[in-house]
Amino acid sequence: MAASGRSVACCAAALLAAALLLSAPTATEAYDSLDPNGNITIKWDIMQWTPDGYVAVVTMFNYQQFRHIGAPGWQLGWTWAKKEVIWSMVGAQTTEQGDCSKFKSSPPHCCKKDPTIVDLLPGTPYNMQIANCCKAGVVNTFNQDPANAASSFQISVGLAGTTNKTVKVPRNFTLKTPGPGYTCGRAIVGRPTKFFTADGRRATQALMTWNVTCTYSQFLAQKTPSCCVSLSSFYNDTIVNCPTCSCGCQNPSGSNCVNEDSPNLQAAIDGPGKCTGQPLVQCTSHMCPIRIHWHVKLNYKDYWRVKITITNFNFRMNYTQWNLVAQHPNFDNITQLFSFNYKPLTPYGGGINDTAMFWGVKFYNDLLMQAGKLGNVQSELLLRKDSRTFTFEKGWAFPRRVYFNGDNCVMPSPENYPWLPNASPLTKPLALPFLVFWVALAALLAYA
Repeated sequence: MAASGRSVACCAAALLAAALLLSAPTATEAYDSLDPNGNITIKWDIMQWTPDGYVAVVTMFNYQQFRHIGAPGWQLGWTWAKKEVIWSMVGAQTTEQGDCSKFKSSPPHCCKKDPTIVDLLPGTPYNMQIANCCKAGVVNTFNQDPANAASSFQISVGLAGTTNKTVKVPRNFTLKTPGPGYTCGRAIVGRPTKFFTADGRRATQALMTWNVTCTYSQFLAQKTPSCCVSLSSFYNDTIVNCPTCSCGCQNPSGSNCVNEDSPNLQAAIDGPGKCTGQPLVQCTSHMCPIRIHWHVKLNYKDYWRVKITITNFNFRMNYTQWNLVAQHPNFDNITQLFSFNYKPLTPYGGGINDTAMFWGVKFYNDLLMQAGKLGNVQSELLLRKDSRTFTFEKGWAFPRRVYFNGDNCVMPSPENYPWLPNASPLTKPLALPFLVFWVALAALLAYA
């Protein structure tokens, strides 16, 4: 009988432990609930046939709400289905030519089975350009800069089919920016793309079209976060810093960071990792390249004011076309914004307006300079109070989530938020004691 009771207790303990594990929030998710349909679509349009292949225009469209491809730009790759070669390219180039020794004269641009393509730089001669090319691989978002939300190049393919039935679509598409993060699906042949004349009276179409969709995962992109959030308020002297080791921990020797006043700062900036864009961060407790500070500044009768400061701790990176996304229930009543552009995001439909995207004003603060005295941008928000929901209690005035350049930032723990001076400790979140209680109960049942 005792053995039977112990068996039941062990089963109950196992069920409780499983429930705790399943209810625990994940650190990073591949699916982004703030941009559920965001992706990069690569469209491959065959425009004409050649004696041994075809000429195609490849266009990359960024359909992500707030994630762009910054410097040093994209790298697109694939594997040929047969023995194709690239005779020539306009608006882009391959990183390697490969072995073209079997061609006695006029060797192709690339003979590799798995070529890697990169964009050309600004200032490329006009005879090597096509529309939407030559931006060093930088692709902005439609929200922020729709005129630069696509990138194109022309490719002449040989030793391929010369009809819709004999052409084989490439396989194993990869998109790097320049590191990992994007996962691409297989190429799907669809309806040929139509092209309209300037007056809209005539339409032509591609001979064949296929599409490839690539989606982003922060978990695949990097093992550690790239930004963190700190908090403060006018009603509490406490400044809640970014959690310690948010983006990694400082080595005992300090070899993975550098102080701003270090005499070896310039040598460290020019050292290993400069060409690859590896971050060189200032030595801090959080070790993040970017810190976002949210300060509840003032309280009026019908309004309240927030100051947002973005600080760059990366000595090797100027962030061009940066953007910030935050989630707060009072964003449906933003009255005035100073020195930032703003657009509401409604990932859950028009009925819920609690997510906002901010970015810099062109030629004013759209460039976040590298770490140092000029390495920050800031703005203030004026929000109208909603009497049904507004409160300064229990951390309500602070954001729920914050993203910088599409990456989720590390938030402080809710029990550390600045509290009202008269707030009782009993009003603080009970999540941790609740978990401790259930863990203790599971242990007691296991040994009952």
